[in-house]
Amino acid sequence: MITDLGCTDHLCPRDPRVTIGVLPDDLLLDMFDCYLDQVGHVDAWHTLVHVCRQWRWVVFASPRRLNLQLLCNAKRSATTTLDVWPALPIVIDCVATGMQPQGMGNVIIALKQHDRVSKINIQYIPNSLFTIFAAMKKPFPSLTELKISSGYRVSPIVLDSFLGGSTPQLRTLGLDGIPFPGLGNLLLSTSNLVDLDLRRIPHSGYISPQAIVGGLSASTRLKELTLEFQSPQSRDDRASWHPPPLTRIVLPALTAFVFKGDSQYLEAIVSQIDTPLLDRLEITFFNQPTFDTPLLRHLISHTGAFMAFHRANVDFRLSTVKVTLFQRKGTLDSETLKLGISCRPSDRQLSAAVQLCNSSIPPLPTLEQLTINGDGVWLWQDDIGAPQWLDLLQPFTHVKDLVLSKRLVRPVAPALQGLAVERLTETLPVLQNLILEGPQPSGTVKEAIEKFIAARQLSGYPVTMNVVGDSESGLMADFEFDMNDVFGNTSTDWDDWDAHMNLFFDPTAVHLDIE
Repeated sequence: MITDLGCTDHLCPRDPRVTIGVLPDDLLLDMFDCYLDQVGHVDAWHTLVHVCRQWRWVVFASPRRLNLQLLCNAKRSATTTLDVWPALPIVIDCVATGMQPQGMGNVIIALKQHDRVSKINIQYIPNSLFTIFAAMKKPFPSLTELKISSGYRVSPIVLDSFLGGSTPQLRTLGLDGIPFPGLGNLLLSTSNLVDLDLRRIPHSGYISPQAIVGGLSASTRLKELTLEFQSPQSRDDRASWHPPPLTRIVLPALTAFVFKGDSQYLEAIVSQIDTPLLDRLEITFFNQPTFDTPLLRHLISHTGAFMAFHRANVDFRLSTVKVTLFQRKGTLDSETLKLGISCRPSDRQLSAAVQLCNSSIPPLPTLEQLTINGDGVWLWQDDIGAPQWLDLLQPFTHVKDLVLSKRLVRPVAPALQGLAVERLTETLPVLQNLILEGPQPSGTVKEAIEKFIAARQLSGYPVTMNVVGDSESGLMADFEFDMNDVFGNTSTDWDDWDAHMNLFFDPTAVHLDIE
């Protein structure tokens, strides 16, 4: 601990040495504020109050300035914490592990201090605790953050009276696998809400588009909105859906919207909201035979932030196909728009990608590079029809560089050869470079590509072919670990585990770190 400041003439001009104990309280407060901001832990102020009585007095005299809070979790005695320290705001932070998590009594004791709780973050909440919490009817007037996730297939349904039906100070709300069908009513009181994150919404917790939009009508500060349903069954009867209302709500601060679910549900949402500052959109549809999304297409084409895409990736993975559009922001590429469909096998993914590119994405006059990556699919069928590949390429009329990943060179080559006879100037009319990842093409693949290049040369639209190794291309395929293939469980959508799983890759091993 520093007790000697050396020479500080402006504090003590007659004595070249001065101890930290003579510093005025306001200067100490500035130092404490800087220290706590750098450490960033709820308990960091404990170190300060144990130094001396003066520091203890300065800290407790400014609880708001220093944002003092009490941390309660499963390992710490809540009774002791509440008895020893002043009546500060309470932060409940707990990760329940094991079949019978220990220390849940401490969490319950803390939750009963409903007038002091400011933040609640309980991950993998056991049903025994959630049943008690979900039934709490008393209001939490100081609550600013609520995050709860469940690891159970079936969780208790949250009642409309939850939290007294009102949380006026709430800024962050995150529910993962939590059924709360009456959430729309609670949202009416959250005028300060900044981040709404609803993931793995179960069928028992279905919320209609009208209820969501109505609940957000007063959320003028909302910046991020995530709505992800657990499965295609998490939807209502089509007959109960109502036509779009004549009036729309404006979410003036919304910058990010993430959705996973049914296309018709999304259309119902989009039909009722205006988002003038939206600059990040991520949509994943469940597998449907057909879907029509004219309102989504209209939203993309009329949003100012989506006007200057310069490159796109079409990624075929084990259980999804995704189209990602990038914009330049300074010297970096930003994934501004992502559209996907959860489906398999590869032939269905191709038709799904064609639907996405033709029905949901408007014309892209500034897009010059297209990368099609199929290395995330273990087995590609070479007999997938060439017309489907041509339909996929059709919307990208301004692309100059086409990049094909190693596993896609063989199935796409016949489609390119087909362009030598028809649709030569309709598909990829300004293409200049064909970039193939992997080894030099040979056999029928080489013949097909040579015919395509020769035909383009004769027609006055020359194309240059470049072959690059995997390491030279700088484009590494995404590694996707599909839990269904391991456990054979087709009833669970393991894609939703992305929020709980970190994947690390090194040259010798693959490690799954499940938090």
